[in-house]
Amino acid sequence: MIKLNNVKFSYGEKSVLDSFSLEINKGDRICLFGDSGSGKTTALRLILGLETPQMGEIIKNKNLKPSVVFQEDRLIPFKTVLENLTLFGCDIKKATDILTKLGLKDYLYCHPSDLSGGMSRRVAIARALSVHFDFLILDEPFTGLDKTNISACAGLINEILGEKPLILVTHSKEEAEILNCNIKEML
Repeated sequence: MIKLNNVKFSYGEKSVLDSFSLEINKGDRICLFGDSGSGKTTALRLILGLETPQMGEIIKNKNLKPSVVFQEDRLIPFKTVLENLTLFGCDIKKATDILTKLGLKDYLYCHPSDLSGGMSRRVAIARALSVHFDFLILDEPFTGLDKTNISACAGLINEILGEKPLILVTHSKEEAEILNCNIKEML
């Protein structure tokens, strides 16, 4: 489905990935795990086509549609919580259901500036889960969330994901475990 073969990527003189290989198939749940600066987010950016490897190759079906939770929430500030989901093709009923499951039912018509950091994070997760996708990328998805909200978000991710591949970046092995991910150590 997605394959990185001996990928090399540097930012200037700083080598971030060197001969990095990864294969992601249907049903795979992979956690890229390692210290800051080890290339985890860069690997995601390469998979998404936001960066181009300097060496090696990335093989994937160009028709595959990703859904992404970036490190930043990236909510549209002039749209309500509900509009942030429906803008990308989700119907109102499904959007409301997802937001309700994440404890946000009372905030559907609020703007992102009216939300706490944890609430904004849950909206970003809800938005990623509300669209049609072939694989899911989560880059530090639970930042700023307490254990109760992490559990709710992970439960919904597990419910919606099914057999679609998941690529997770986190500094928490507990988060990788609740999403049933196999850990790939980044050195």
